Amino acid sequence: MIRHPLYSSVQTYQQLRIFMESHVFAVWDFMSLLKALQQRLTCVEVPWVPANDAAAARLLNEIVLCEESDLGPDGMVLSHLEMYLRAMAEVGADDDAISRTLTAVREGAGVAHALKTGNAPAESVAFVQCTFEIIERGKVHEIAASFAFGREDLIPSMFRRLAVELQFGAGQMRHFLHYLERHVEVDGEDHGPMALKLIEGLCGRDEEKWADVRRVVRKSLEARVALWDAIYRRNTGLDPTLT
Repeated sequence: MIRHPLYSSVQTYQQLRIFMESHVFAVWDFMSLLKALQQRLTCVEVPWVPANDAAAARLLNEIVLCEESDLGPDGMVLSHLEMYLRAMAEVGADDDAISRTLTAVREGAGVAHALKTGNAPAESVAFVQCTFEIIERGKVHEIAASFAFGREDLIPSMFRRLAVELQFGAGQMRHFLHYLERHVEVDGEDHGPMALKLIEGLCGRDEEKWADVRRVVRKSLEARVALWDAIYRRNTGLDPTLT
């Protein structure tokens, strides 16, 4: 993932638009992974009762606070998805597919139907379907594995690589660079290490659970590679396995 040729293929605004129009769905479905963990490891019901693991609850609530209500580059309170959508508008990326998908979800559609209604890119559909298969399976340590190793631990390195390549118009992508920098900062310094500690607490010395973790992590990373491969082909017309 860190050596993938996608990052160096984003050299123009058009290539950035192509990237963002597919990647935005991974920004969106991340919150469902996070919320699935919050549902299982904190109390979000009424009447409220204390969580079984206060440290895990604190970790998840801190990440939710940041992801759902962070500060944008102008000091406005925004979710990271809203920040990303502003970044798309700054560079002229088309947000119709993600907007139609979100509208369908708000109206009660299931994820598969919402993606179809939104006419989401095929590679984005496949990625989101993988995420929701893990969520719907329902094992908390498996959801945490995808969250920790497939997102929080991986994202800072990916976004550092991408930020290095975005030298062609930094003045016109203020929200996007802020989005990347925030994830490098908070995921790399705080959320990533805390998410790994969460996995350790959930699995302990249970070898069967660690086997589940390895399987889910492979599945999550393969889904990300497939997403990156597809975007790379759209950007360059080349097969990423031959670069």
